[in-house]
Order: sequence, then C-alpha cells, then structure tokens
Amino acid sequence: MKNYTITVNGNVYNVTVEEGTTAGVVQAPAAAAPKAAPAAPKAAAPAGTQGSVVVTAPMPGKILAVKANAGQAVKKGDVIMVLEAMKMENDIVAPQDGTVASINAAAGDAVEAGATLATLN
Repeated sequence: MKNYTITVNGNVYNVTVEEGTTAGVVQAPAAAAPKAAPAAPKAAAPAGTQGSVVVTAPMPGKILAVKANAGQAVKKGDVIMVLEAMKMENDIVAPQDGTVASINAAAGDAVEAGATLATLN
C-alpha cells in the first residue's frame, strides 16, 4: 500500500492506494459532508452473467459513453466506459486482462461512488 496526501481546492485528503487492485480508501476532511450509500445499478445483468472481477465507480458522476460490450476481450488499461464527474471526463479502465462479463450501467445513468459499472472474467 502507498499513502499520499493530496490537496484539492485547499482541502487536504489522505489517500491510501492498494497496489494491484482498483480499490482505494479516501479519508475526507472533517468538514466534508457524509457520503450516501452506493446506489444499486439501474441495469442489472441477467443472473449467471456476473464476472469475478468487479469494476466500480471511483466517484459519483454520469456515464457519458460505454466503450465495451459483454463478451468483448479487453486488456489491462483498455477503456470500458467514460464517467463525467466534476466537469471532467474520466476513463474507467479494465484493471486486468479478461473478457467483459457484464455491463451494469448505460450512457446517461447517474452513478454513486462504489457502484458496480462492469464485471470481467
């Protein structure tokens, strides 16, 4: 794990990043409002099509584009979808090589941090 201290608009954040995973822990400053629980994805995949690797939203935002389809082979770093957050476009990428098992969000969907966007096998 690596620890970073990041300052954004005068707010200091302590960030811990686990190597080899897409998970991270962000400690918000004391003055920040509490976050709501992640919402369930709007378009759940059919039963039996969930993959073993879950790709989650790193922050709340709106899905602008879905770049991959279920059944498509992807390499680590390939863009799966584009998430707009805070007026910036963020590429959501494959954390490892695999095949897309399910796409759990569609263009135009609003998602919360931690929401499942896709799964890979």
